[in-house]
Amino acid sequence: MRVLLAGASGTLGRVLVPRLLAAGHQVIGITRSPQSAERLRGVGAEAIVADVLDRDALLRALDGQRADAVIHELTALRKPPLRFGGMTGTNQLRETGTARLIEAAGAVGATRMLTQSIVFGYGFRRPRPVPLDESAPFGEPEGSRADPTIAALRSTESQVFDAAGIEGIALRYGLFYGLDADVMAPMLRRRMLPVADHDGLIPFVHHEDAAAATVAALERGVAGRAYNVADAGSSWRHYAEAAARAFSSPAPLVLPKGLLRAAFPYAAQLMTTMDLRVSSDLARRELAWTPRYASVEQGWAAMSTG
Repeated sequence: MRVLLAGASGTLGRVLVPRLLAAGHQVIGITRSPQSAERLRGVGAEAIVADVLDRDALLRALDGQRADAVIHELTALRKPPLRFGGMTGTNQLRETGTARLIEAAGAVGATRMLTQSIVFGYGFRRPRPVPLDESAPFGEPEGSRADPTIAALRSTESQVFDAAGIEGIALRYGLFYGLDADVMAPMLRRRMLPVADHDGLIPFVHHEDAAAATVAALERGVAGRAYNVADAGSSWRHYAEAAARAFSSPAPLVLPKGLLRAAFPYAAQLMTTMDLRVSSDLARRELAWTPRYASVEQGWAAMSTG
């Protein structure tokens, strides 16, 4: 297929592009940076320099292009968000950006679209005693400051599912990790990644595994489906301690939950309140996807030795 990829220069995009090319697909990457465009061309992709939120400029940049599918992997995250305001740009990309990319799909003749969603749409605060499959309620407000993020996830999914002439698929990824080691390792060495004494689970997914699932969904995903793409989960403390061991760093500081919530309110939702289990059985059955890294220990160990 000829694939228009938004977010091609992001952390996930950088591993997704070569996987798509290796699978025989052609890639047209959208990026705002001329330098990133050159890097894309250097690995064999085409590149378009455009801001997805600038509708007219985006459509002008796509004039004359043709594609079979669009993949939306845009975020505005340069570092882990600590406060709720750190999600504002990404929320806009999931709401307005999705609408712009649906228009782009029409302009290039694409009939298939995948969008990045996250398992956090199942909720940050509700206790989940059993693994949730894709039939569980998704995108319901909780009455917390995380509601705009949950609403943005609901928005991107509903837009691609409802778009006329589009086979829409949503990938509900776990929390990405792995290829951000260049950010994580220095933070761990300086003990700048604190943890809480909380055993609630967070679903994670290594960037390499997320990219593999995305290619599989492009090729085999069922229109109108959402797919959970995550491991069995671990606590934030376990995740950070596994990373510290992999990079031979000091153990993370354990701080009181109240202090974490005051200092890092968004991140503290994950560190101190979340307990979420999800099932990725549907992705295993329909996409023939199995994570290479079944746990954060395996994923971090691979990054430290790779």
